[in-house]
Amino acid sequence: MKDLVTDFGQCEVATISKIEVVVVTDMAPGAGKIGLSSIDANRIGSAPLATHSHLRGTLETPISFTLMVHHIVLYKLKPEVTPARVEDMMMNARMQLLKIPEVLSIKCGKRIDPESDWPFFIAIDFESMDKYTIFREDSIFVKFNEEVIKPNTEDCLTLDFEMDPGKDVRFS
Repeated sequence: MKDLVTDFGQCEVATISKIEVVVVTDMAPGAGKIGLSSIDANRIGSAPLATHSHLRGTLETPISFTLMVHHIVLYKLKPEVTPARVEDMMMNARMQLLKIPEVLSIKCGKRIDPESDWPFFIAIDFESMDKYTIFREDSIFVKFNEEVIKPNTEDCLTLDFEMDPGKDVRFS
C-alpha cells in the first residue's frame, strides 16, 4: 500500500489485479462520504490522481464488490395443473416479481423433456444475500407465493449460487 493526498483527503492505495482501490482515511472538510471506489490503474500513469479518478463528489455511492446471488427454484406441479396454467404462472412471475426493487433479473420456464421431475422453474438474481432476505419478506412475493406457487405446486428444490462480483447496475 502507498499513501497519497488528493482533493478528498489522505488516501491509501492498493493495487489488486490491475485495479487500484482507494480507501479514504482522512477526508478533507466538506468532501463527504467516499469510502471505497475503483480506479483504472492504466489511466492513472504518472498523472495526478484527482484528475483521473472516478471519485466524483460528495453524493456518489461507492462501487460495491459484493458477490451477487443467483437463486433458482425448481417446482413439481400438482397433477391437475394444465399447460395453460403453467403459462399463466410464468406470466405472473415476470409481472409480479419484477415489481420488487431487490430483483435484478428474473427468468422462468417450463420443461422441454416431458419426463422431467421438475416441470417449472424460476431463477432470480440479487445483488446480495441481504437483498434476497428483503425480497423474501416483500408483500408482493408473499402474495405471489400464496396465490400462484402454493396452489399449483407440490414440491420444490431451491438452489442458491454466488456469482462473480456484480457491477453497479446504475452505471450499466
